[in-house]
Amino acid sequence: MPDRKSLAGRAARAAAALLLLCALSPAPAAPPTPAELAMLYQARVDRRLQPPPPEVRRYAVLAETALRQAGIVLDRAQYVVLVDRSPRVQALLLLWRSAEGQWTLVGASPVSTGRPGSFDHFETPVGVFDHSLVNPDFRAEGTFNENNIRGYGVEGMRVFDFGWQRVPKGWGDHAVIDMRLQMHATDPDTLEPRLGTAQSKGCLRIPATLDVLLDHFGVLDADYDRLLREGHHLWMLPEDREPVADAGRYLVIVDTERTARPAWSPLPRLRR
Repeated sequence: MPDRKSLAGRAARAAAALLLLCALSPAPAAPPTPAELAMLYQARVDRRLQPPPPEVRRYAVLAETALRQAGIVLDRAQYVVLVDRSPRVQALLLLWRSAEGQWTLVGASPVSTGRPGSFDHFETPVGVFDHSLVNPDFRAEGTFNENNIRGYGVEGMRVFDFGWQRVPKGWGDHAVIDMRLQMHATDPDTLEPRLGTAQSKGCLRIPATLDVLLDHFGVLDADYDRLLREGHHLWMLPEDREPVADAGRYLVIVDTERTARPAWSPLPRLRR
Protein backbone atom coordinates (compact mmCIF):
# COMPACT_ATOMS: atom_id res chain seq x y z
CA MET A 1 0.00 0.00 0.00
CA PRO A 2 1.42 3.43 -0.90
CA ASP A 3 2.51 5.53 2.06
CA ARG A 4 1.39 9.10 2.71
CA LYS A 5 4.48 10.57 1.10
CA SER A 6 3.98 8.73 -2.19
CA LEU A 7 0.28 9.59 -2.25
CA ALA A 8 1.10 13.24 -1.68
CA GLY A 9 3.62 13.08 -4.52
CA ARG A 10 1.08 11.62 -6.87
CA ALA A 11 -1.47 14.27 -5.94
CA ALA A 12 1.09 17.00 -6.54
CA ARG A 13 2.02 15.58 -9.95
CA ALA A 14 -1.67 15.26 -10.92
CA ALA A 15 -2.32 18.84 -9.88
CA ALA A 16 0.68 20.04 -11.88
CA ALA A 17 -0.50 18.11 -14.95
CA LEU A 18 -3.97 19.63 -14.61
CA LEU A 19 -2.52 23.12 -14.37
CA LEU A 20 -0.39 22.48 -17.46
CA LEU A 21 -3.41 21.18 -19.38
CA CYS A 22 -5.41 24.27 -18.44
CA ALA A 23 -2.56 26.50 -19.51
CA LEU A 24 -2.31 24.80 -22.90
CA SER A 25 -6.07 24.79 -23.54
CA PRO A 26 -7.24 27.75 -25.59
CA ALA A 27 -9.32 30.25 -23.67
CA PRO A 28 -12.86 30.75 -24.94
CA ALA A 29 -13.10 33.66 -27.34
CA ALA A 30 -14.58 36.84 -25.93
CA PRO A 31 -17.91 37.90 -27.45
CA PRO A 32 -17.46 40.38 -30.30
CA THR A 33 -17.92 44.03 -29.41
CA PRO A 34 -20.28 46.18 -31.52
CA ALA A 35 -17.24 47.54 -33.40
CA GLU A 36 -15.98 44.00 -34.05
CA LEU A 37 -19.43 42.87 -35.14
CA ALA A 38 -19.51 45.79 -37.58
CA MET A 39 -16.26 44.54 -39.11
CA LEU A 40 -17.66 41.02 -39.28
CA TYR A 41 -20.76 42.40 -40.99
CA GLN A 42 -18.58 44.04 -43.63
CA ALA A 43 -16.58 40.86 -44.12
CA ARG A 44 -19.36 38.26 -44.10
CA VAL A 45 -22.56 39.88 -45.37
CA ASP A 46 -22.41 40.06 -49.14
CA ARG A 47 -25.34 42.43 -49.76
CA ARG A 48 -24.72 45.67 -47.92
CA LEU A 49 -25.83 49.28 -47.91
CA GLN A 50 -23.98 52.32 -46.59
CA PRO A 51 -26.48 54.83 -45.17
CA PRO A 52 -24.72 58.11 -44.33
CA PRO A 53 -24.51 59.34 -40.72
CA PRO A 54 -27.48 61.75 -41.00
CA GLU A 55 -29.67 58.86 -42.16
CA VAL A 56 -28.46 56.65 -39.32
CA ARG A 57 -29.34 59.38 -36.83
CA ARG A 58 -32.77 59.73 -38.42
CA TYR A 59 -33.45 56.02 -38.11
CA ALA A 60 -32.18 55.99 -34.53
CA VAL A 61 -34.77 58.63 -33.66
CA LEU A 62 -37.47 56.61 -35.41
CA ALA A 63 -36.44 53.48 -33.50
CA GLU A 64 -36.40 55.31 -30.17
CA THR A 65 -39.82 56.82 -30.87
CA ALA A 66 -41.35 53.49 -31.90
CA LEU A 67 -40.03 51.77 -28.77
CA ARG A 68 -41.32 54.55 -26.54
CA GLN A 69 -44.75 54.46 -28.18
CA ALA A 70 -44.82 50.69 -27.61
CA GLY A 71 -44.13 51.28 -23.92
CA ILE A 72 -40.70 49.64 -24.09
CA VAL A 73 -37.81 51.01 -22.05
CA LEU A 74 -34.37 49.66 -22.95
CA ASP A 75 -32.58 49.48 -19.60
CA ARG A 76 -29.33 47.98 -20.89
CA ALA A 77 -27.12 48.01 -23.98
CA GLN A 78 -28.53 45.84 -26.77
CA TYR A 79 -28.92 45.31 -30.50
CA VAL A 80 -32.05 46.33 -32.38
CA VAL A 81 -33.02 45.42 -35.94
CA LEU A 82 -34.80 48.24 -37.79
CA VAL A 83 -36.49 47.88 -41.19
CA ASP A 84 -37.80 50.65 -43.42
CA ARG A 85 -40.65 49.13 -45.41
CA SER A 86 -40.98 52.16 -47.70
CA PRO A 87 -41.11 50.83 -51.28
CA ARG A 88 -38.40 53.36 -52.17
CA VAL A 89 -36.04 52.16 -49.42
CA GLN A 90 -36.52 48.46 -48.52
CA ALA A 91 -33.59 48.39 -46.11
CA LEU A 92 -32.58 46.79 -42.82
CA LEU A 93 -30.30 48.51 -40.33
CA LEU A 94 -28.67 46.53 -37.53
CA LEU A 95 -28.19 49.03 -34.70
CA TRP A 96 -26.58 48.88 -31.27
CA ARG A 97 -27.93 51.09 -28.50
CA SER A 98 -25.73 51.81 -25.51
CA ALA A 99 -27.12 51.84 -21.96
CA GLU A 100 -26.91 55.65 -22.15
CA GLY A 101 -29.06 55.79 -25.28
CA GLN A 102 -26.42 56.30 -27.97
CA TRP A 103 -27.14 54.50 -31.25
CA THR A 104 -24.46 53.00 -33.51
CA LEU A 105 -24.84 51.42 -36.95
CA VAL A 106 -23.43 47.90 -37.18
CA GLY A 107 -24.46 47.28 -40.79
CA ALA A 108 -27.24 47.67 -43.32
CA SER A 109 -28.62 45.51 -46.15
CA PRO A 110 -31.41 45.48 -48.73
CA VAL A 111 -34.55 43.51 -47.90
CA SER A 112 -37.92 42.72 -49.40
CA THR A 113 -41.14 43.46 -47.52
CA GLY A 114 -44.78 42.86 -48.41
CA ARG A 115 -46.25 43.75 -51.77
CA PRO A 116 -50.04 43.97 -51.47
CA GLY A 117 -52.27 43.81 -54.50
CA SER A 118 -52.74 40.11 -55.13
CA PHE A 119 -54.22 37.18 -53.23
CA ASP A 120 -52.52 36.20 -49.97
CA HIS A 121 -50.23 39.25 -50.02
CA PHE A 122 -50.07 41.71 -47.12
CA GLU A 123 -48.35 44.98 -46.44
CA THR A 124 -45.69 44.31 -43.82
CA PRO A 125 -46.96 45.82 -40.53
CA VAL A 126 -45.17 48.68 -38.79
CA GLY A 127 -44.41 48.69 -35.07
CA VAL A 128 -42.21 46.90 -32.55
CA PHE A 129 -42.13 43.11 -32.58
CA ASP A 130 -40.72 40.91 -29.83
CA HIS A 131 -38.45 37.99 -30.76
CA SER A 132 -39.29 35.53 -28.02
CA LEU A 133 -39.80 31.83 -27.44
CA VAL A 134 -43.54 32.35 -27.37
CA ASN A 135 -43.11 31.83 -31.12
CA PRO A 136 -40.05 29.56 -31.47
CA ASP A 137 -37.82 29.87 -34.53
CA PHE A 138 -37.19 26.94 -36.84
CA ARG A 139 -34.90 25.88 -39.70
CA ALA A 140 -35.60 25.93 -43.42
CA GLU A 141 -35.89 22.53 -45.07
CA GLY A 142 -34.67 23.89 -48.40
CA THR A 143 -37.52 22.30 -50.33
CA PHE A 144 -39.04 23.75 -53.49
CA ASN A 145 -42.68 24.82 -53.64
CA GLU A 146 -45.08 24.47 -56.57
CA ASN A 147 -43.40 27.46 -58.23
CA ASN A 148 -39.95 25.84 -57.94
CA ILE A 149 -39.00 28.39 -55.27
CA ARG A 150 -37.27 27.76 -51.95
CA GLY A 151 -39.32 30.23 -49.97
CA TYR A 152 -37.16 30.08 -46.84
CA GLY A 153 -33.88 29.71 -48.69
CA VAL A 154 -31.51 26.77 -48.62
CA GLU A 155 -31.63 24.03 -46.03
CA GLY A 156 -30.60 25.11 -42.55
CA MET A 157 -31.40 28.81 -42.81
CA ARG A 158 -32.93 30.14 -39.63
CA VAL A 159 -36.49 31.47 -39.75
CA PHE A 160 -36.95 34.20 -37.13
CA ASP A 161 -40.57 34.07 -36.00
CA PHE A 162 -42.42 37.10 -34.60
CA GLY A 163 -45.81 35.49 -34.29
CA TRP A 164 -49.29 36.28 -35.58
CA GLN A 165 -50.06 39.92 -36.33
CA ARG A 166 -53.34 41.60 -37.18
CA VAL A 167 -52.86 43.11 -40.64
CA PRO A 168 -55.23 44.38 -43.37
CA LYS A 169 -55.45 42.07 -46.35
CA GLY A 170 -53.68 43.33 -49.44
CA TRP A 171 -56.50 42.10 -51.67
CA GLY A 172 -60.28 41.85 -51.78
CA ASP A 173 -62.12 43.69 -49.00
CA HIS A 174 -58.87 44.54 -47.12
CA ALA A 175 -60.32 43.18 -43.89
CA VAL A 176 -57.98 42.89 -40.92
CA ILE A 177 -56.92 39.27 -40.40
CA ASP A 178 -53.97 37.32 -38.97
CA MET A 179 -50.63 37.18 -40.76
CA ARG A 180 -47.55 35.32 -39.55
CA LEU A 181 -44.64 37.77 -39.39
CA GLN A 182 -41.27 36.12 -40.01
CA MET A 183 -37.81 37.25 -41.04
CA HIS A 184 -35.90 34.79 -43.20
CA ALA A 185 -33.61 34.14 -46.13
CA THR A 186 -35.11 33.41 -49.52
CA ASP A 187 -34.45 31.57 -52.76
CA PRO A 188 -30.83 32.41 -53.63
CA ASP A 189 -31.31 32.12 -57.38
CA THR A 190 -34.61 33.84 -58.13
CA LEU A 191 -35.61 36.00 -55.15
CA GLU A 192 -32.46 37.11 -53.33
CA PRO A 193 -31.29 39.16 -56.35
CA ARG A 194 -34.54 41.15 -56.00
CA LEU A 195 -33.82 42.30 -52.45
CA GLY A 196 -34.27 46.04 -52.30
CA THR A 197 -37.77 45.85 -53.81
CA ALA A 198 -41.11 44.93 -52.24
CA GLN A 199 -41.72 41.31 -53.19
CA SER A 200 -42.95 39.23 -50.27
CA LYS A 201 -46.36 38.18 -48.98
CA GLY A 202 -45.72 40.25 -45.86
CA CYS A 203 -42.67 38.69 -44.25
CA LEU A 204 -39.16 40.15 -44.26
CA ARG A 205 -36.75 38.58 -46.74
CA ILE A 206 -33.09 39.17 -45.94
CA PRO A 207 -29.76 38.10 -47.48
CA ALA A 208 -28.72 34.56 -46.57
CA THR A 209 -25.36 35.80 -45.30
CA LEU A 210 -27.14 38.23 -42.96
CA ASP A 211 -29.41 35.43 -41.75
CA VAL A 212 -26.28 33.43 -40.87
CA LEU A 213 -24.66 36.37 -39.07
CA LEU A 214 -27.74 37.12 -36.94
CA ASP A 215 -28.05 33.41 -36.16
CA HIS A 216 -24.39 32.67 -35.39
CA PHE A 217 -23.90 35.66 -33.11
CA GLY A 218 -27.33 35.46 -31.47
CA VAL A 219 -27.97 39.14 -32.11
CA LEU A 220 -31.71 38.93 -31.31
CA ASP A 221 -31.52 35.95 -28.97
CA ALA A 222 -31.86 37.56 -25.53
CA ASP A 223 -34.83 35.34 -24.69
CA TYR A 224 -33.08 32.22 -26.00
CA ASP A 225 -29.89 33.00 -24.06
CA ARG A 226 -31.89 33.26 -20.84
CA LEU A 227 -33.20 29.73 -21.24
CA LEU A 228 -29.74 28.43 -22.12
CA ARG A 229 -28.39 29.89 -18.87
CA GLU A 230 -31.17 28.05 -17.04
CA GLY A 231 -29.93 24.77 -18.51
CA HIS A 232 -32.45 24.23 -21.29
CA HIS A 233 -31.49 22.72 -24.64
CA LEU A 234 -32.74 24.63 -27.67
CA TRP A 235 -32.44 22.54 -30.82
CA MET A 236 -32.81 25.46 -33.24
CA LEU A 237 -29.59 27.14 -32.07
CA PRO A 238 -26.28 26.22 -33.77
CA GLU A 239 -23.77 24.41 -31.57
CA ASP A 240 -20.89 26.60 -32.76
CA ARG A 241 -22.66 29.91 -32.07
CA GLU A 242 -20.66 32.82 -30.62
CA PRO A 243 -23.30 34.96 -28.91
CA VAL A 244 -22.78 38.67 -28.46
CA ALA A 245 -22.83 40.09 -24.96
CA ASP A 246 -25.66 42.54 -25.67
CA ALA A 247 -28.23 40.37 -27.43
CA GLY A 248 -31.50 42.15 -28.07
CA ARG A 249 -35.01 41.00 -28.88
CA TYR A 250 -36.75 43.76 -30.81
CA LEU A 251 -37.55 44.19 -34.50
CA VAL A 252 -38.71 47.71 -35.31
CA ILE A 253 -40.49 48.29 -38.64
CA VAL A 254 -41.08 51.83 -39.87
CA ASP A 255 -42.22 53.49 -43.08
CA THR A 256 -40.51 56.74 -44.00
CA GLU A 257 -42.91 57.20 -46.94
CA ARG A 258 -40.16 58.49 -49.19
CA THR A 259 -41.15 60.23 -52.39
CA ALA A 260 -37.76 59.51 -53.98
CA ARG A 261 -35.29 56.67 -53.64
CA PRO A 262 -32.18 57.62 -51.62
CA ALA A 263 -28.83 57.13 -53.32
CA TRP A 264 -27.59 54.84 -50.55
CA SER A 265 -30.39 52.30 -51.21
CA PRO A 266 -30.33 51.74 -54.98
CA LEU A 267 -32.56 49.39 -56.92
CA PRO A 268 -31.02 45.95 -57.45
CA ARG A 269 -29.34 45.22 -60.73
CA LEU A 270 -31.30 42.31 -62.12
CA ARG A 271 -29.89 40.00 -64.77
CA ARG A 272 -31.77 39.92 -68.03
